[in-house]
Amino acid sequence: MGSANFGIDLDLHRPPAGSAYDNERLGRVRPLEMATRATIGSVITSGGSASGAKNTAQGDDKYLEHVLDIPLSLSAYKEISSIARCIGVTRNFREVIDYFKVPAKETPAGFKLEFVVARDGLVQVDLIRDISYDKNGQKRPTEFLFSADSANPYEVAPIKDLLANLTCNPGIIYDLFINNPKANIGGHFKTRDEVMLEIGRTLGPGCDISVELDNPFESDVQKLLDEAAKFREMLSPYRVVIKVPHTGSVNAGNVGELLAGDKKFHRRYDQGPTADLLRGHQLALFMREHGYRVNFTLMFEPYQTAMALQAKPYFINSFIRHRESQTAAIKRSLAQYKVTDDPSFLVDLRTLLVNTDYLSAEEKDFDLFQVKKMADRILEYRQADGLDRNDGLDGIRHNLRMLKSTNLPDTRLIVCSMEGDYNYPDIDRLMTEPEFADVLDRLVITAQPDYLAKFTSCNQVVSYQRRFMNAASSAK
Repeated sequence: MGSANFGIDLDLHRPPAGSAYDNERLGRVRPLEMATRATIGSVITSGGSASGAKNTAQGDDKYLEHVLDIPLSLSAYKEISSIARCIGVTRNFREVIDYFKVPAKETPAGFKLEFVVARDGLVQVDLIRDISYDKNGQKRPTEFLFSADSANPYEVAPIKDLLANLTCNPGIIYDLFINNPKANIGGHFKTRDEVMLEIGRTLGPGCDISVELDNPFESDVQKLLDEAAKFREMLSPYRVVIKVPHTGSVNAGNVGELLAGDKKFHRRYDQGPTADLLRGHQLALFMREHGYRVNFTLMFEPYQTAMALQAKPYFINSFIRHRESQTAAIKRSLAQYKVTDDPSFLVDLRTLLVNTDYLSAEEKDFDLFQVKKMADRILEYRQADGLDRNDGLDGIRHNLRMLKSTNLPDTRLIVCSMEGDYNYPDIDRLMTEPEFADVLDRLVITAQPDYLAKFTSCNQVVSYQRRFMNAASSAK
């Protein structure tokens, strides 16, 4: 006989708002009328067998203690009671509890509970990885989630309990932390592995950790698998996500151009063999097929997303900062040319396009008329003058719409690369747009912790604290 899974509705069966129950919850004096409550523990002690109680699977008693007080809806209680002769836990449940050393009578954050109907009336409780959940199988406070771009354990610690993901890449690990004396205090951390182990200890079970392979151009696939396996051992298979970048027209043979001399690339970003342009996709799919969840990254233009989704990623990304700033610079140059008819503005625009890799180093003398056409096409595609695009978030809107039509229910969109006074507030406003209400659970917002932290406050907080603390002080 096979097994079947069904999720647990953890909401208690309660009367609607305004009822006697709700009145009591709000502190009113009206007596509480009867409300039906159930827990997993009440399934075990319920009737249905000759002895009037369910059995527990041998050796599972101490593990079942972690879930006995977890609430069930009445429908889930009835369904389980009608099926189960014996209640236990899965092997995976035991492994999760033991690995994270979960305190008694708790289940860890980052996991939802499911029941598995096994053979001979055995119903097992399982823990399924899902970062939408806090501890004890309860949903996080909001459908959308927060992430951080950091490899600094010191700055992660104050925000760790508010995060569902953390993203690292070599630049974040080495440039912003290990080789930055202001961040790596006293040079305590020497290697990437030391940093990642500390990050894992700091974050706990509820947070995924996206970590990027050092060399996406490595031709020896076994080396890539070995590197990924090392991360999995270090961070656990429950938390590790392998970050795979788009590689475009860069390959193992020409990547050296980015590292030496003027560091300019001598091929247009969209020119090169098909195998090069799809290298990142193949690597993402390869990792996925070897059991890894994949954070497929470097999506700056919305049109990149549809093909990226074919690699079955766990995360896709929308980058904001550079795309928005480049759009503004292109608009400015075209506006100046339109007003003055001075070709020097097109020369400046051409330099901008070379410096930002729209044009290759070989195209520094590209025809100015073609420069203008390219710039016009960029702005037209980005709908830079449209009503809902002035915030630079058209790529996010596009990708959320794209997720609505996928067969990848676990794939989420990470919104990243934010800066300035408006990026986060604009995203915050986007999340209230009715069109995206049904996909907010697919949205993850990531930035450096200090950037997210600045939007926890406002000027009136200081004004209020001034008045409050002075009033409190005078009362002493």
